[in-house]
Amino acid sequence: MAVKTFNPTSPARRNMTVADFSSLTKKEPEKSLLVARSKSGGRNSYGRITVRHIGGGNRRKIRVIDWKRTKDAIPATVVAIEYDPNRTAFIALIQYADGAKSYILAPQGLKVGDKVVSGAEADIVPGNCLPIVNIPVGTLIHNIELKPGKGAQMVRTAGASAQLMAKEGEFAQVRLPSGEVRMVSIKCRATIGVIGNNEHENVSIGKAGRHRHMGVRPAVRGVVMNPCDHPHGGGEGKSPIGLPGPVTPWGVPTLGKKTRNKKKQSNKYIVKGRK
Repeated sequence: MAVKTFNPTSPARRNMTVADFSSLTKKEPEKSLLVARSKSGGRNSYGRITVRHIGGGNRRKIRVIDWKRTKDAIPATVVAIEYDPNRTAFIALIQYADGAKSYILAPQGLKVGDKVVSGAEADIVPGNCLPIVNIPVGTLIHNIELKPGKGAQMVRTAGASAQLMAKEGEFAQVRLPSGEVRMVSIKCRATIGVIGNNEHENVSIGKAGRHRHMGVRPAVRGVVMNPCDHPHGGGEGKSPIGLPGPVTPWGVPTLGKKTRNKKKQSNKYIVKGRK
């Protein structure tokens, strides 16, 4: 997958890049797998803004992704590779032998016409979904469950993959993209391969309007506000914030402050931290 550049016909075009969508084979999504997506504008049920910088953007619908892959031993054919506006990865439309259709994340190397299957007896090829107990050590995987049957929760972004490091007893050790090594139940499922569209991280937005299309509103720096609006505000000219460290508009430490609860129940599953 390459990144497409443009002639500098305007200041925005000079810096803008987009993903090369030549690998996509279908423009319109499968209507039976679409769900309406409501917009909150960052507001809660009382109408108060609880998450800033959200609003506007193009209309889009949710593509229902099959995170569980529970139709075991039923082969499915890849019908199309599609774009999903709700995520960085591309998605693949598959049709099972019994006629059912569903979406999965498209791994690298998956093409139209390929066969994918889930279950303990599936081969170790990209796109197949197996319990971790049936996956060889050293295999690159994605779409990893944390609880058996709950559906994939980890490693779902473009170009991401984890590596199965070891299996011992009821747990397997998985090295995540962050570098963290975590224990996962061997009963949990994972999909073989690396997620496609790995050049996504090299895409440059190029202009403010493109971010507005994504539903992102402008963000104003606290240091240019008045002191009544932000703890960083005030002072003559470009002033330092006058604090031991940066804080949020509500005075909570940020930018490097550790926020993970030291008593979090899942801490016992982390073998090696990401830092």
